[in-house]
Order: sequence, then C-alpha cells, then structure tokens
Amino acid sequence: MADVSDYFMIEGGVPLVGEITPAGNKNAALPVLAACLLTDDPVVLRNLPAIRDVEVMGELLSALGVDVRRLDPHTWRLEASEVHRPESDQLDPNQFRAIRGSILMAGPLLARVGRLAIPAPGGDVIGRRRVDTHFLAFQGLGAEVTVVNGHFEVRADRLTGADILLDEASVTGTENAVMAAVLAQGTTILRNAASEPHVQDLCLMLNAMGAQISGIGTNTLVIQGVTRLHGVEYTIGTDHIEVGSYIALAAATGGEILIRNAQPENLRMILMTFERLGVVAEPRGVDLFVPRDQPLEIMADMGGAIPTISDAPWPAFPADLMSIALVAATQATGVILFHQKMFESRLYFVDKLIPMGARVVVCDPHRALVYGPSTLTGDTMTSPDIRAGMALLIAAFAAKGASRIHNIHQIDRGYEKIEAKLAPLGARISRWCDANCVWP
Repeated sequence: MADVSDYFMIEGGVPLVGEITPAGNKNAALPVLAACLLTDDPVVLRNLPAIRDVEVMGELLSALGVDVRRLDPHTWRLEASEVHRPESDQLDPNQFRAIRGSILMAGPLLARVGRLAIPAPGGDVIGRRRVDTHFLAFQGLGAEVTVVNGHFEVRADRLTGADILLDEASVTGTENAVMAAVLAQGTTILRNAASEPHVQDLCLMLNAMGAQISGIGTNTLVIQGVTRLHGVEYTIGTDHIEVGSYIALAAATGGEILIRNAQPENLRMILMTFERLGVVAEPRGVDLFVPRDQPLEIMADMGGAIPTISDAPWPAFPADLMSIALVAATQATGVILFHQKMFESRLYFVDKLIPMGARVVVCDPHRALVYGPSTLTGDTMTSPDIRAGMALLIAAFAAKGASRIHNIHQIDRGYEKIEAKLAPLGARISRWCDANCVWP
C-alpha cells in the first residue's frame, strides 16, 4: 500500500498540452474480478488499471483460494477451481474494509458455495453508503441473511429466480444481484437496475462466459439462470470518470489534450454537462479532443436563471465527477449551483478550495454555489477521497504558485501513476515522502 505520508508537490499556472490514454474502468475492474469466482475455468482479464483498489481485490481473492497471476501490469489470469467458503474469521476485516468493492464477492460466493460470512465493506468516507440493497436482492433469490458480530452471514441451499425490484438503483447492488442470479434456477427479472458502463461491462463479460442476460444498458435486466459458466478472455472498457477528469484538467489550465480511446459513446451526458461550463470536447472516432483556451462561460438557463448541475443514476451526470466539474466551474465566468444528491459529505472538500481563492458558498451538505472565474493560488491540502483528491490536483494545476497535497494514496486508489501520466503534458508534479525528504 502507498505510504500515507506520500504527498505531491505541484507548480501550477501552466497549460497542459499533449496526448493521454486513460486506464481501464476502475469500477468495472472490481466486479469482473469478483466474477471469476463463478467458474472453475481460467479467466483472463485485460486492461485492468494498475491501482491499489485492484491490488486489494486480488489479495482478497487469493485469500479465498483463487490462483491469481499477473501476466503483465494490466492483464491478470485468475482460476477459481478451488474456492474456500469464507468463515467469519477467515478474511482480514481491515483489508476487506479497505475498499468498497470487496462486497462484490458476496454475490458470486453465494452462487458458488451457498454460504458466506463477510465483514462490512469500506471505501471512501463520503457519507452513509448502505448495503441493504445487496442483501434484500439475495433474500429475493431465496437466501437467508443475518448480522452476527459485525459480519454479514448469508446462506442458501438453492437460489431461485424471482421478480425483484431494487429499492435503489445501486451499482454494486445490481452487480451483486446479477452475479448471484446467473446461476440461480429459473428466470430473474431485476427492475430499477443500475445501467452504468461498468455494469454493462460485467453483464457483457458474464454473457461471454455463458450467462443469459438481456436488457443490458437498461434499467430492467432479465437473467435466465444457467447451470455453469465457463472461462473467458475479456477486455474492460475505458474509465469514463478518468476521461471526465482530463476534460476538466484541460479546461481549468487553458490547455489542449487529446484523450486516446475515450469511448465517446459513454460520454454524452458528461459532454453536455461540461458544455454548460463553456467547455466543448470534440469526438474524433474513439478519441476525444479538448481544444486550447476555451471561453469558459457558464450557460444560464432559459430566462437567465442560475443553472444547476446535479448527479443522478446513469445516463445522468455521474456523482464521481461532481467535485471535478465544480473545480472546472471555478474557472468559468458566471454562477452555477452544484446539487450533489447521493452523498452528504462529498462537497466538504470545498473548504480546501476557498483558501486558494475559489468563490464557493456551501449552502448545505448537498449544495454549493460557485461564482467564477476565480484566480487560484497554491496551498497545502489533504485529499479526503479519490475524486476530491483528483479535483484538488486539478485546482493545484490551475493555481498560481506551488501546492502540496497530502494523503495522496487516496488518489492512487483510483488513478494509475497519475504523476507519470501527466508529466508528458508539461505538468510540474513530483511525489515526495515525509519520512525521507525535506520540504524542497
């Protein structure tokens, strides 16, 4: 794990220019890794991001008896021919709580071995993140769920297809329900399902393994249970959140970036939302081009009303890009309201932007009003979570002078070697460690 004393030093005020290739989708990598538990056969996964969350998932799978081999930094071969049934004391609770995606092992383990006991998952501290949706779906398939000493114990002699309405369009809840249902007896109809690109990636991979899932990309999935799945070689898609991060980076620094293999078909709402900030990105086949020196003027709503950017389930604007878009808005002329509906703590990173010179009013835990443009100056900050960490990094590059960002292991959890990726664009960024280095 990255040392928590690591920090970035950034010299801002320089337009970032060049080409960059985003990594594979972090939020697809974790469920497709968990899906290897559904078959005895080898599974080869390509385009996995080389980030800490993926490493932790691999360690957890190894603890369950999965043979995990890294063919190269982005290609893994996994074989779950011998899977241990997890007991309450088998999995390290601290390791399990290190990532939110650890809970994704519940669905395939239930389908594979019929009983499991797992600790509560962890992840970013961005507000309450309930897991009820997962276990209600398991109960709908015939499982019994109990909570004992802080562990979830789930068991089912046989899973049976059912018509299930999820109580919220949870991404990981949908993924867990799908992985449990593919080996259930009969047909499962999953309503109010999440439909994000990473959910689609998982469903497409499962179909390539022999599952029968229809309605992929919609909010109703129909899953005809099968008796077994076989191995597969599968390449996950591009991380659309990372693409959105680079759009904001180019805009905030007045730079020009060509984003390779951006998969624009997954970016329609993201591009529409950035256009409201005066940022236009041009699809070029599978790539995306963000031109230099855009006007960055906030587009008012009809009648001159203050516009709002809000998050919602796919295909609406992703919650993971709210903090990043907010930083881009500080560099645009006009006033805009950000309404972050999903998590009550995600906007709290704004208090780190205000000392830099950002004119932002936090109205309540879910809403912030941005007045732009603001001239930002460098400062010392601490990253509270993955996406806020990237947002602070973008602010530092847009600012005049030097910035120092601590707790960057949070950024490392979602962005692969970000300093090495940005250096060819002209980014002046270096990684330091308090234990061995002196303030430069």
